[in-house]
Amino acid sequence: MTGTADTGELDQRVPNSSRGTFSWGHAQLRAEFATAADGTLRPIRLDGTGSGDPETALPLVELTALGHGSGWSGPRFTGTALGSRLRYRGHHADRRDGWERLTVELHDPASGLTAFAELSSPSGVPVLRSRVRLRNDGDTPLVVQSVSSLLLAGLPGPDALDVHRARNDWLAECRWYTEPLRATVADINADAHQHDSRAALALTGRGSWPTDGHLPMGALTRRDDGRTWLWQIESPAGWRWDLGEHAGGSHLALNGPTDAAHQWRVRLAPGEEFTTVAGVLALGTGFDAAMGALTSYRRLVRRPHPDHTHLPVVFNDYMNTLMGDPTTAKLLPLIDAAAEAGAEYFCIDSGWYDDTADGGWWNSVGAWEPSPRRFPGGGIQAVLDRIRARGMVPGLWLEPEVIGVDSPLATTLPPDAFFQRDGVRLTEQGRHQLDLRHPAARAHLDRTVDRIVGEWGVGYLKLDYNIVVDPGTHGPGDLAPGAGLLGHAQAYLDWLSDVLDRYPALVIENCASGGLRMDGATLAVTQLQSTSDQQDPLRYPPISASAPTAVPPEQGAVWAYPQPEFDDDLIRFALGGALLGRIHLSGHLNRMSTPQLRLVRDAVDVYRSIRRDLATALPFWPLGLPGWTDEWLALGMRVPDGRTTYLSVWRRGGETELSLPVGHLAGQAVHPEVLHPGDASVGTAEWDGDAVRVSVPRTPGVLLVRLTAGA
Repeated sequence: MTGTADTGELDQRVPNSSRGTFSWGHAQLRAEFATAADGTLRPIRLDGTGSGDPETALPLVELTALGHGSGWSGPRFTGTALGSRLRYRGHHADRRDGWERLTVELHDPASGLTAFAELSSPSGVPVLRSRVRLRNDGDTPLVVQSVSSLLLAGLPGPDALDVHRARNDWLAECRWYTEPLRATVADINADAHQHDSRAALALTGRGSWPTDGHLPMGALTRRDDGRTWLWQIESPAGWRWDLGEHAGGSHLALNGPTDAAHQWRVRLAPGEEFTTVAGVLALGTGFDAAMGALTSYRRLVRRPHPDHTHLPVVFNDYMNTLMGDPTTAKLLPLIDAAAEAGAEYFCIDSGWYDDTADGGWWNSVGAWEPSPRRFPGGGIQAVLDRIRARGMVPGLWLEPEVIGVDSPLATTLPPDAFFQRDGVRLTEQGRHQLDLRHPAARAHLDRTVDRIVGEWGVGYLKLDYNIVVDPGTHGPGDLAPGAGLLGHAQAYLDWLSDVLDRYPALVIENCASGGLRMDGATLAVTQLQSTSDQQDPLRYPPISASAPTAVPPEQGAVWAYPQPEFDDDLIRFALGGALLGRIHLSGHLNRMSTPQLRLVRDAVDVYRSIRRDLATALPFWPLGLPGWTDEWLALGMRVPDGRTTYLSVWRRGGETELSLPVGHLAGQAVHPEVLHPGDASVGTAEWDGDAVRVSVPRTPGVLLVRLTAGA
């Protein structure tokens, strides 16, 4: 079979009768496909798992469209939807840039719809990425209501599986929990009823915070051997995944936004196309192995940037410190103290543009000009110059997508440059939402960035987003609000990419009230990701320990905000939780005593000594994924050199000693070394042949341990 590599469109067609089965993939991931009697192509095995029977497997692509049946909606497969009429026409496979790629062409003669299922997998990594491109080759418009990014049946039955999902709430991000799949998918004795259970476990994203409520992720683990199927949906807007029972096994469906859940619909005129967000599936023997594969994949698909290997230390003046009230007088001593502590970037957070006396600036944001009241004399440039003079790169906070209702820009920008419904401009918390598909909105942000980065020399932007719009915008070209929201979100990422093209050394931190926009599509563009706004150092450990499930460690910004009023143990605890991520230093360092500041500098020095390893390390959890109230928590990082492993261990209560299994080092000679804190009275670590035994006599306590095999 031959074809065009860039589009996947085929140069040759073959009759249905000659198709049979075919396989695709590489040594770490192999998929098999077969044509069913009705002419639809169906995945029958993935890496050895599946029924092998095309008549019981589900179609490769499932979608619903107005006037074409209800189709696939959770566990209800009726066989009457448009997706079940998509007949296989051929496929093309190739290898490019270290990726195996497969494009399968499907077509429905009745409607004229053609679907291209675009599958890819990085060679040597057990990860499958799938998206679907639709093209209307018919004579009449077609309104699509849903289309799967990835649909897979033939997984083990619900009785054999546990399902994992992650709550993701403001100040309480990345809280994974587990239950038997059968607890949701009821056993109805399908043999007697000749129907599968209609019970399903389904999760959906909501509004313009794509990770508000849950991460767009999940996992299945087979209890007998730990085999794991782990997924993420790379949508910067709406998403849905569901699990159910089908033909004696389980199915998994990954979708972007849908009409039923997100008021999403698109109209395809003849010749028009639409491409779904990507659905990604990682495989492994155990959750840790699957997460390691997904972490490797995330590094491969993101935009290259030197920040991912340099991992500079960032000081941000907000958390538990200036809290949106920066002035020259407050910043200058902080800048000096941050430099002494070893920071390499200094970010001035919110409030630098506020010229009011009462701090009520939310309703007037949008112009992003510095406040003369806050920065008298030399203005903000004098502060930025001080940051550079102390050897750090200056940064600023922005909330680019909003315009305050009291900002002059609210009236000077065109009405269609804002989110709207039924012709009414939307207002959320005193701010309007820009629509980045409109050229005037994009030009406004380009002027802002060109002034701040191009003229002022700012090298770091923290881009925040503190409102949520649900279900979206109904602009002039939108059929439904959810489609408008997805269109804007993708235009926003396109704008970010364009900014980084113009300023390749610029570092962008993605934030939405902490970790409420922690999606794969955004992480592939931005360099850092805020993990939380949590201000309590005792409640941060379960967030920082779980953050690598959502973001590679070198991108996950974890606050470390020691304060002069903390005792030494709490200072060490606040610092230690960030050492296996991206340390985001804060706190009133300028008010600390010399011994306290030395504790900060010691922790930063440790981080700078290990950060190159973190850029390639893969996470694991010796105690399992942490619970919100766990007394002991642990996060490991396994370096690909095969010799070096790092463990962060937190104690918030319980017994003073604990043994942590480290399976990949079991049976080897291993040397444990406590890197942080540098005081043996705080804690110790010993290797017993299969596990590391740690002792932390006081709470709160934290240890960073380096394990070196063969030492």
